[in-house]
Amino acid sequence: MDKKSVLALLLITGIIIVWMMYLSTEQRSVEPKEKFKDVLAKDSVAKDTIKPNKDTTNIANQLQKNDNKNEKYGYFAPFTQGEYKTITIKTKYHQITLANKGANIRKLIINNFLTWNGQPVNLINTKKGDLYLSFRTLQNNLIDTRDLFFTTDINQDTIKLDEKDSLTINYALQISEKAAIKIRYTFYGSSYALNYNTEFINMDQFIPNSGYRIVWGNGIKNQEGNSVDEASSSHAYASLNGDLDDLDANDEGVNESHTGLIDYAAIKNKYFAVALIPQPFKSFDGTVDIDGIQKHFPNNGLAKIYSIEFRIPYSGGITSQNYKIFGGPLDYSIAQKYGVEGLVDLGFRYGIRQIGEYFMLPIFKFIHNFIPNFGVSLLIFALLMKLLLYPLSLPQMRSSQKMQIIAPIINQVREKYKDDMQRQQQETMKVYSEYGINPMGGCLPILLQMPILFALYSVLRNAIELRQAEFVLWITDLSIPDKIIDFGFSFMGISQLSGLALLMGITLFVQQKQMITDPRQKSMIYVMPVMMTLLFNYLPSGLNLYYFTFNLVSILMQWYMNKFSKSKLTLEDLKKMPKKEGWLQKRMREAQEIAAKQGRTIPGAPKQLNKPKNSTTKKK
Repeated sequence: MDKKSVLALLLITGIIIVWMMYLSTEQRSVEPKEKFKDVLAKDSVAKDTIKPNKDTTNIANQLQKNDNKNEKYGYFAPFTQGEYKTITIKTKYHQITLANKGANIRKLIINNFLTWNGQPVNLINTKKGDLYLSFRTLQNNLIDTRDLFFTTDINQDTIKLDEKDSLTINYALQISEKAAIKIRYTFYGSSYALNYNTEFINMDQFIPNSGYRIVWGNGIKNQEGNSVDEASSSHAYASLNGDLDDLDANDEGVNESHTGLIDYAAIKNKYFAVALIPQPFKSFDGTVDIDGIQKHFPNNGLAKIYSIEFRIPYSGGITSQNYKIFGGPLDYSIAQKYGVEGLVDLGFRYGIRQIGEYFMLPIFKFIHNFIPNFGVSLLIFALLMKLLLYPLSLPQMRSSQKMQIIAPIINQVREKYKDDMQRQQQETMKVYSEYGINPMGGCLPILLQMPILFALYSVLRNAIELRQAEFVLWITDLSIPDKIIDFGFSFMGISQLSGLALLMGITLFVQQKQMITDPRQKSMIYVMPVMMTLLFNYLPSGLNLYYFTFNLVSILMQWYMNKFSKSKLTLEDLKKMPKKEGWLQKRMREAQEIAAKQGRTIPGAPKQLNKPKNSTTKKK
């Protein structure tokens, strides 16, 4: 191998090692304890300038007299005392616990899903709960309604809803005889969404014209064993008039404000999401603020935590705002039902996503309708995809077959002119021309398949259907690597070995052995399978199962074509075939002709073409 090839391999190896070190970082415990507690709490409305008008000056003075006992809450101090009570609503898909302190959600458990360590999936990330109101008073007190006790019209501890049932729970903070803050929840027996309504009544005596905010402030809880992988899929989103913008948190913290016709704002990790959807849909013309920060925890743990704040204008009287709150799995068919299918990660937004969304997912789900085992479904899916891609694979296999047929002739040319590289390239091109071989003939089909392979990678890597899905033997979860050996230590980021990644590497070796005939590329037969095995070592086992099956079928098809195909080619067949000048050959010929006219020599050019036309020779 030449120096450039060696450097390229070293560079690729370095990239793979860094990638493996990144993917292999596994968080052993993701219990939040106090780590996430109000991590994004900020004085989000502190910049509002408060100037009490003449009508409220007397009220402000009275509030100031009553503020001696508790400067933090001002007039709202009395509401910080009360008896803590909760209500748990059980539906087909949820177990949701509300608290009268804050009138907010303390638990949002999704039924039929478990965390990596067997606990129920609970999206709430802090003990104080989430989904609350924030506003600043005329006295410049920043109020978080999670600190205030509301009254409610429900006295039961637990309420179970049948699929066709619904339930409304009202909470109220009665500030004065005419002024109040009301929050209303409506639950449905068979829905991943609930309705959330806020109503401010005559609150202009206590809060300025800057209004209030509806907040989801502490992200959603980690659910997977490998928190680094989960964090890489964790984002916040704002959808404005159908255009989806995403925010990716970092260690320094990031924030964005979106103003316009807002469809929804959401937070997601790899497999679950919470979305705040203004109702009626596409009715909210205003501003939403999104913040994000990345946090590091013991045992190499990592989490990205986001907050969402909808700014709600308020200038007095009665103002209400209605939202649909989606909290559920990122199953495409479920997300689509609630208008948040854009949260399902299917690859690049344009081109790649559409292949996965309208082609691969429907096929995969169709197969699973008849075959409940997702591993078997993947095997059949791989077979079907290979058949569908056969028209693109056939030219590649044909090109490989032709190269194998003329390989002995090419080797003879290289041996004969091993000391004259220019003549060797020239004679090699002659052989290609004589037998109608296009050395780049197998490249175009590969390029045409790349968008499909990228889409496939995104679909299988993020498919919640594969999460905790068992297959056979040691493969107990198709969404994580199938570890067959744990080395007990880490060397260059490698601490385990995946069985399916190893099998995928072996099939890739056999495939390379079938197709590569150039002795100068022989090292790639061994290098590429090793590199790809390391690269795929920490990828989901479902993805490796697909590629292993795909490679195995490719090997069998190439073997059949080479050994038993009725249309098996020979050297005589190649000579008789119509000769069509390939793109590469045409460009090389044109380059040689131009070089000859200019009196230059290029590698592989016939010597007579390199002699200038105007040259003169001496006669004896």
